[in-house]
Amino acid sequence: MSRYLILFTVILLTVLSYGCANPAANKPKASVANAAPETNPAKPAGAETLAISPENSKVEFVAAKVTRSHNGSFKQFNGTIDLLGNSAEQSRVTIEIETGSVVTDEDQLTGHLKTPDFFDVAKYPKATFVSTKIEPSATGGPGYTVIGNFDLHGVKKSISFPATIQIAPGNV
Repeated sequence: MSRYLILFTVILLTVLSYGCANPAANKPKASVANAAPETNPAKPAGAETLAISPENSKVEFVAAKVTRSHNGSFKQFNGTIDLLGNSAEQSRVTIEIETGSVVTDEDQLTGHLKTPDFFDVAKYPKATFVSTKIEPSATGGPGYTVIGNFDLHGVKKSISFPATIQIAPGNV
């Protein structure tokens, strides 16, 4: 009988530890710091301006807690990529997001995100991002680290995140 109890306990602990795993553990991570001075605030001379819109781009996120994760996105946004030659490093990205356009995989969560507890869309209807630096990742390939100032909920912070950037004529 004690063998079965030990076996049951081991199985239960295994299931519980798997169930408590962080679902976002294997996702790329962003980092946050105080806002940095904008080193490239103006469009670079000779840059080609490409539009960012819901027709050609996505703004998505994964929010995780111990028990599960939620997928979400913003449906209304616009911005530009000022592409200088074929160089991501010399280019600039700006984007403006309508915070009220947030949607998630649960209607109740979507509604909650729009309240003053989170985005407070009535008071802060927009979030903005302006890149300050784009640098190749240490691993090479099409990977980059995008660094810039993100203004959300009236607070501006410098963030960095991994990105895959592939450049083709008239397209990024």
